[in-house]
Amino acid sequence: MTQNTDAAHTEVNVPLRAVVGNRELALDVVPETLRPGALDAPVRWAHVSELQDPAPYLLGGELILTAGVNLPEQLDRYVRGLRDAGVTALGFGLTPAVHETLPEPLRRACARHGLPLLVVPTRTPFLAVNRAVSVALTEAGQREQRRITAARETLTRAAGGGLGELTSSLAAVLRSWVALVGAGDVLAAAHDAPVPLPLPVRELMATVRAGSGIRSATTELDGGFVVVQPVYPQATASHLVVVGRTRRLDGADRAILAVGAALLGLVGRAGSDAAELGAAATGLLLGRTSPGDAAGSLLGSDVVRLVAGAAYRRGPDEVAHRPDWLRARLDTPLVAVSPGRFVAIARSAPSGATLEVLRAHGWLAAVGSPAPAEELSESEVELLLSRALALGRPVVAGNEPLDFDALLDPGASRGFASRALEPLVALDRAGDRALVPTLRTWLAHHGGWEPTAAELGVHRNSVRHRIAQVERALGVDLADPEVRMRLWFALRWATPDP
Repeated sequence: MTQNTDAAHTEVNVPLRAVVGNRELALDVVPETLRPGALDAPVRWAHVSELQDPAPYLLGGELILTAGVNLPEQLDRYVRGLRDAGVTALGFGLTPAVHETLPEPLRRACARHGLPLLVVPTRTPFLAVNRAVSVALTEAGQREQRRITAARETLTRAAGGGLGELTSSLAAVLRSWVALVGAGDVLAAAHDAPVPLPLPVRELMATVRAGSGIRSATTELDGGFVVVQPVYPQATASHLVVVGRTRRLDGADRAILAVGAALLGLVGRAGSDAAELGAAATGLLLGRTSPGDAAGSLLGSDVVRLVAGAAYRRGPDEVAHRPDWLRARLDTPLVAVSPGRFVAIARSAPSGATLEVLRAHGWLAAVGSPAPAEELSESEVELLLSRALALGRPVVAGNEPLDFDALLDPGASRGFASRALEPLVALDRAGDRALVPTLRTWLAHHGGWEPTAAELGVHRNSVRHRIAQVERALGVDLADPEVRMRLWFALRWATPDP
């Protein structure tokens, strides 16, 4: 059995076979460099490097592309460094100007160290490989988001049936067995969960309960993987949800598990009122509609604030990524954390000191306007968060100079926003074009192509293409500052979030 704490941040990735299988790239795999499972290894990005030792500058999971312009003499050390840095594969580009054939020492070194080696033909530019990986990552992210959304709806409906039905639904959407464990007993189990739980799993549960820094953990057991995570909220931290299956949980699975854990905690806390309170409160956390009564009962306040945070600079440290840490800082039980993001509903705006503590620990936060829970605008806080990321500092609605919200009629403002953005919303729904979020991010960065592309995780040419689509769809010229102002206003008042 091996055991590890789970990474705080799981990025979208695609398997290496998705890149190798792209016929337009015509990549050749050197067979002797492939070890079992190599084609299933995740690719998080494709990066061109002619450095003799690029390893210190890598995060892991990259497809490194090189034409061998500066290939070091010590190829064994070069390849070993890439492997130790977590590189998924090495793509070697053939070019008449440098290497017309694959260097045999490189082939042997990759085979020795088990680093998959791909031969990029002369007719395939590295830019084409970069673009193909970027497109694949975007499509994978969209698929994950659709799956998470569908799972949220399924689990929210199941919450009305109590712990048993909710546990069964969570097992179904994760394609796993699930057990909800109290202080010493299994409270609910589904899909042939091993009851009693095996000793290694019980030991892992004890580690999660006792450790101050571990809030979830994974163990390998009998050829599969088991994840242990406390349920939400902190008051029920003695209760754990245990999930087991043959494959590791990916980023979407963990987001779904977080929703399930939240609902299990709320249903368990609510007792006989589990159906109404669990579904409504978690729906509020996830941006669903009309859960005001549940939020008010949990927070003891009729008027609340929506707080959102995004990973800043190096991102949140392990402690700051824990929901209980955020709940303590924001003074609210209503906190949902996903990779690189959090959303919370609080009684009041966090103090400036609290926002700075969040920033120091890797979170940049935005705070929406005070409103009844049923009128909270996720659109507003997302726009404020884009502005915070562009400015590099927290943003609080109502605390800014020239804030004129009090002068506006909310109904008329939302009507204007709906009419102005409808063409973009229709295109996004029809083809997952991401025009609305691209426009929001581009405006927040004052029309900067590079920072917009970096925040969205796409190439700057993709941003240019999307902005051109926005101009055509709306019949406007975004070089006009008046147009930009009006669209920023529309994005600010759009509800629900397009």
